[in-house]
Amino acid sequence: MLADWFANLIKDWHIGIQLALFVVGLALGVFCLVKFCDYFVDAAGVIARKLRISPLIIGLTIVAMGTSLPELAVSVSDAISSIGGENANMAIGNVVGSNICNILLVLGFSVVFTPIVVKRSVNRREIPILLSVTALIVIFICLFGTQRAADLHDIAITRWEGIVLTVGIVLYVTYLVVMAKRHPENIEIAEEAQVKDMPWWKAILLVLLGAAGVFLGGQLVVFGARGLALEGASAFGLDRDLSESLVGLTIVAVGTSLPELVTSTVAAKKGENELALGNVIGSNIFNSLFVLGLSATVNPLLSNTQVLVDAFVMLAVTALLFVFCLGGQLRRYHGVVLLCCYGAYLVYLVLRTVLGWSVA
Repeated sequence: MLADWFANLIKDWHIGIQLALFVVGLALGVFCLVKFCDYFVDAAGVIARKLRISPLIIGLTIVAMGTSLPELAVSVSDAISSIGGENANMAIGNVVGSNICNILLVLGFSVVFTPIVVKRSVNRREIPILLSVTALIVIFICLFGTQRAADLHDIAITRWEGIVLTVGIVLYVTYLVVMAKRHPENIEIAEEAQVKDMPWWKAILLVLLGAAGVFLGGQLVVFGARGLALEGASAFGLDRDLSESLVGLTIVAVGTSLPELVTSTVAAKKGENELALGNVIGSNIFNSLFVLGLSATVNPLLSNTQVLVDAFVMLAVTALLFVFCLGGQLRRYHGVVLLCCYGAYLVYLVLRTVLGWSVA
């Protein structure tokens, strides 16, 4: 009896240490993503300016892509770790979850602060582009999946789809540059993308440090999140893929959306909520094309069939934003609706994981 007690004690202690490592890894990873992302963006902006690259290009590329670096680090890390045939639930769930979080949580929270006046150009160009890109991802997931076994159907973003999405981000950035040059009156935000000056050596050092930190953060987030998901699945008898999807769509998605949340909250406090809307739309486009495209190009992304539901939720949420914006203003009650929708989605995710709901 005493030997059994000691054996159980050692086992419980071992599990406790593992859980603590996963939690610390996840928290440290999110911190590294947010902190080193700032270092990278600031230093890259300095180098670009020293190379006489226009502030417009800096604003539309380095700064715009900067808020998507955390999602990129996590998704690419998960894609690499999934080489060999494992499901990349974290990679896909991170992008889909971040896009949902950006609209429902980040934008909803911002609109509750201050209503947003929506420009006609946003309804004519930016949101339709986001809606089209989101619909394209849903089509890719629905029509071009793969099947590894007769009893195991896998949803995939294949390598050629990843290449298509990556080409799409190049075309989108080109479009942004062309439109901004045609309408210079709309580039105030890009002009504000100037970063503080620093010596060449310091800028180069911070770029390298920032890139290494973001990469390390992505690895730590995948390690911590996947570990917690697997331990939770084992402890409570849950489906492994559903547990990974739950963590990727919630904890990881919110963690990697912190740059957008901080930017939008600061903009809301300053009464510049139009910036919050543009930040969310731009971030979601970059997540869909840049992050998902590059990750799938590195390694085709396999996931469980539940990602179909999440992808359609992402499409529905984007369509809801479009409908709200058609009125020319996002009002406080729109923000309340968005936040309530996010709460309902979280409840669904938990119930799905606990009850093992599946898509036939």
